Amino acid sequence: MKKLVILFILAMSICGCNGDKKAENHEKNIVKIACVGNSITYGAGMADRENNAYPTQLQNMLGDAYEVKNFGVSGRTLLKKGDLPYWETKEYRKALDYNADIVFIKLGTNDAKQQNRAHLNEFETDYKSLIASFRKENEKARIVLLLPVPSYSNDSTGIWNPIITDKITPMTQKVAYDLNLETIDLYQLFADNPGLMPDKIHPSSLGATIIAKRVYETVKQEPHAFDLMQVLQIEDAQKSNFHGFDQYDFEYEGLQLKVVQPKRPLKAKPWVWRARFFGHEPQTDIALLERGYHIVYCEVGTYFGNQEAVERWNKCYDIMTKAGLNRKPALEGMSRGGLIVYNWAAENLDKVACIYADAPVLDAQSWPGGFGEGKGSPTDWEQSKMRYGLASDTLPVDFNGWPIHKTELFAASGVPMLHVCGEADEVVPVDENTRLFAKKIEELGGNIKTIYKDGVGHHPHSLQNPTPIVNFIVRATGHKTNFAAIPAPGSEYRSGAGWVEGKGWWSQAKQIDSLCQASGDVDLLLIGNSITQGWGGPRSWVTYKPGLKATETYFKDLKWIGAGISGDRTQHIAWRLEKGKYEACNPKVVSLAIGVNNFPDDSVDEIVEGLKNTLGIVEKKFPKSTIFFFGPLPTGLDPKSDRRRKYKKIHAKLSTFDYPNNVQYHNLEAYFSNEDGALKKDDLSTDGIHLQPKGYETWAKYIREQYDKINQS
Repeated sequence: MKKLVILFILAMSICGCNGDKKAENHEKNIVKIACVGNSITYGAGMADRENNAYPTQLQNMLGDAYEVKNFGVSGRTLLKKGDLPYWETKEYRKALDYNADIVFIKLGTNDAKQQNRAHLNEFETDYKSLIASFRKENEKARIVLLLPVPSYSNDSTGIWNPIITDKITPMTQKVAYDLNLETIDLYQLFADNPGLMPDKIHPSSLGATIIAKRVYETVKQEPHAFDLMQVLQIEDAQKSNFHGFDQYDFEYEGLQLKVVQPKRPLKAKPWVWRARFFGHEPQTDIALLERGYHIVYCEVGTYFGNQEAVERWNKCYDIMTKAGLNRKPALEGMSRGGLIVYNWAAENLDKVACIYADAPVLDAQSWPGGFGEGKGSPTDWEQSKMRYGLASDTLPVDFNGWPIHKTELFAASGVPMLHVCGEADEVVPVDENTRLFAKKIEELGGNIKTIYKDGVGHHPHSLQNPTPIVNFIVRATGHKTNFAAIPAPGSEYRSGAGWVEGKGWWSQAKQIDSLCQASGDVDLLLIGNSITQGWGGPRSWVTYKPGLKATETYFKDLKWIGAGISGDRTQHIAWRLEKGKYEACNPKVVSLAIGVNNFPDDSVDEIVEGLKNTLGIVEKKFPKSTIFFFGPLPTGLDPKSDRRRKYKKIHAKLSTFDYPNNVQYHNLEAYFSNEDGALKKDDLSTDGIHLQPKGYETWAKYIREQYDKINQS
């Protein structure tokens, strides 16, 4: 009896603690997020699961205003009759009891196994029941369905990718459509990168970072109450399911229109205006719908972008903007759609946010004319001539009806342009269209980027993973999340980063922090990425130290700590500084060399903002230290390379900053360059990023000279 009383008191105590915690969260307005799922949510198979599973990474990015809980269980199915139903787990009960404000559900992968396929006819019903159970606990909960990642396994009896793509994903989208729920398409984020899934099923810790970032964007997406179709008051529109979103087909003022509405429109009401082949290779459109963009389509395919097509698009533009959509849409032109997006833009440059063109026709003599390397289409060519009032195959001397004739106009406009093309396109040859067009634009200083797909013809369009296209559009329309400025821990784990096997990012970060706290006062603290890590020093878990010899020459009488971690970006160093105790070593001088790892994903402005944010943290942490701020070290062997141009643009902005007295800005380009501007091959590796031992000598000598100047003053 005594034991029962003790157990009762203990249980009441636990309930009281939980109740207090819930009350405390409510009082502080903390947003509670439940991550429900299988092994991918749990973090199975990845290095340092406790720190790197996507819910943990999400928590670290979101900060203290949110509470994220991981309710993932390995091997579990959504199906109630599956071999291991999620319904039977204690984590499911805990997730319900948690009463979350936002619930992310990522289930369905294990339902693709052979033993579970017999019950897939119950998948939608079971999914709706699961959602209803969370709604019962909190009817206002925001529920988001995460579509399964791809499977790269060759075992057709296991988690088989065709079942995921042909069964699980469409059924999940149907549930989202029926219940008006949001989705996040994780499949496309991994579609072209099996390297992120080492065992072919589970994302690595780096893959989990991709998921966490995408979920972060969704959490932070501010909704806006807006119903375009309600504003338009279309009564006879045909409604259908576009990959989980509401699609409406209708005729309006003589135009054949299609509209797809997002679940949570953004306040600015951005939209993508697609030309031609609506619904073909829809991954970019789906990703933008998830992010709150509308998709609009106006049929003018048989007009080949002529003046009548432009007039029809003018009318469509007026309809959509008067109804409330943003005055600057992103234009999306696929194949012959290139003719209308560019010809309309040429007359409406002040109304264009950006242009994404996919294997676009820019010269109708190439296609459908077929007067170059392409096959052409005689029937379409005759119709095209008729639409432009051309009497013969020979163009008038003053003819300027196609985009290829308007390069000066687009170059001067500054409108951002992105072209995605197959190098082996025999229908719309690249050399006669995009490459010729882009060359002229670039020579005139215009804003165009190109992605050429080696060995690909006219089809397939787009990219399996549309992230580069999506980022281009969200950046041009002002809705890109700048992860460079959001402090977050790293998730790198590979020994190829110059580490002892099993001693990944978290081990490296903890060792550096311990060194700073145990060392006493130091002369020099070197903070950065792999280049800084290469100095070596008392880092027992670092295996590659090409700069160690240089330190023995130039830092031999200094007490110093190397606080570089391979792969670190501005956000990772910001997080390390915020959470760590680096200031305990009270350095005389702090060296901060960061930013080069941000180059692949972040724009110049985003990187500069990230650098500014991280430098601000350094200033607060080390108010009495002199700070050598290098930003990104010289990169890009060829002075005309995209990488070097980006480096120069970043430093052009950094050079204009008003730095406090204890911050010294340094640009080392001249020290690592030959007279022709090319980076010295003895100093840098062939990747144009990492330093060779000779390069460390150059850098070490420079640091020492600057250090001595401080001591002499």
